[in-house]
Amino acid sequence: MPQGKGSPNHPLRLKVEMIMAIRDYENEAIRSNKEGIDFVASQAESDDKVLLRVVTNPRGRSGTVGVDVVNEMVDTIRQENYDRGILISERFSTAAKDVMRREGIQIISENFTPRYEPIELYSKMREYIDSLCKAKCGSSPKKKSECKGISDGNYTCKIRLLSDNASFHLKRGWVNLLKQDFKQLISLRDQTVD
Repeated sequence: MPQGKGSPNHPLRLKVEMIMAIRDYENEAIRSNKEGIDFVASQAESDDKVLLRVVTNPRGRSGTVGVDVVNEMVDTIRQENYDRGILISERFSTAAKDVMRREGIQIISENFTPRYEPIELYSKMREYIDSLCKAKCGSSPKKKSECKGISDGNYTCKIRLLSDNASFHLKRGWVNLLKQDFKQLISLRDQTVD
């Protein structure tokens, strides 16, 4: 699948999907705009409404999100009564970061993703894996031996391969690889849904 600016597999969009999954955000709406995508989300146990804005097409030639974009988000948060805001892009100007900190908007960039505990990532991944297994095979195996995704040591199923990789990466404490596994799982889920 392509990974262009508007692609479901664009790295910034995958970060949003991972954040939403781990924080148990329910996706209420997705709105495209000239600079990117807005995700409106909420948590099941809370009435809080969260705006997750992904800027994939910054205005300036430098590809850096500036204060004008942040101020527009601040206005949107106030006008539409959001409880929190998260702004995601590849790069931000120093002035934009200052305004975001002052306004309480969480910054997520190409080089910065919130820290997650490995078990937290793995636990959420297991939910996705179980769901994909049910969609593909009709049920989720209770034991490894019940899974038909491996035969004679060869993987015949991407879901099983991702599951085993994630388990290995968790045991080693390799959080960055676990995040990559999660992103691959989200992509696989999107391919299955399409």
